[in-house]
Amino acid sequence: MLHIEDADRVRLLRLDRPEALNALDEAHYDALTGALIDASESPEVAVVVLTGTGRAFCAGTDLGEMERRSDPEASFVAGRYGFDGLLDRLAAFSKPLVVAVNGLGVGIGATVLGHADLVFMSTEARLQCPFTSLGVVPEAASTYLFPRILNRQDATWVLLSGEWIDAEECLRMGLAWRLCEPDRLLDETMDHARRLAARPIASLVASKRLLNAPIAETIGEARRMEDRAFASLLGGPANAEALRAFAEKRPPDFTGM
Repeated sequence: MLHIEDADRVRLLRLDRPEALNALDEAHYDALTGALIDASESPEVAVVVLTGTGRAFCAGTDLGEMERRSDPEASFVAGRYGFDGLLDRLAAFSKPLVVAVNGLGVGIGATVLGHADLVFMSTEARLQCPFTSLGVVPEAASTYLFPRILNRQDATWVLLSGEWIDAEECLRMGLAWRLCEPDRLLDETMDHARRLAARPIASLVASKRLLNAPIAETIGEARRMEDRAFASLLGGPANAEALRAFAEKRPPDFTGM
């Protein structure tokens, strides 16, 4: 589910659901949130690195579970933390968070980069924010963070078009800090993580807090607005058509929507 390794004050969190392209269901949201809470509280951890197993980094929220969540007659059991709990922890995470995007990143597998402090990306990685293709809206405060990291027009295209963005484009836009050949990605990421982890943890935490202080409240407000809009569209005609089309392996038809 989630592999955790510690070395040299760096905690490596590796999503390990390759058969589902590391898509996140309630169990995985809980596991990842719990791991971040533990890392934040541990005096032995200075830096966290997040990556994936296989050809995907993270394929986003499990769409089968999204369909069950939107169906009042379906059985859906919420986790201890869930999606919102993970976002709370990402926004509040006090130590450097370094992401190694090893492959496909979709939905939260892309928007999580707005909360990362450093992003390393495989030259073969691609990102997609398919929110409008699913009849919903962006998440994870990406409507605020992406225009801040990218320029506004790049952010608009990434979040509204739902099209794939390759690694070179991610580097040009500022979503990635370094591109690495696939077989060098984790080594390069861990090397930089260890260099950060050699610094005093208190200094790392205080410095990150100062970097994020001016935007912390705005991140929260952006999430609240996104959540209200997302809830109003979840289960609606466009979202229902998108989920049916996904299950039936066909393009969605949004004619008249």
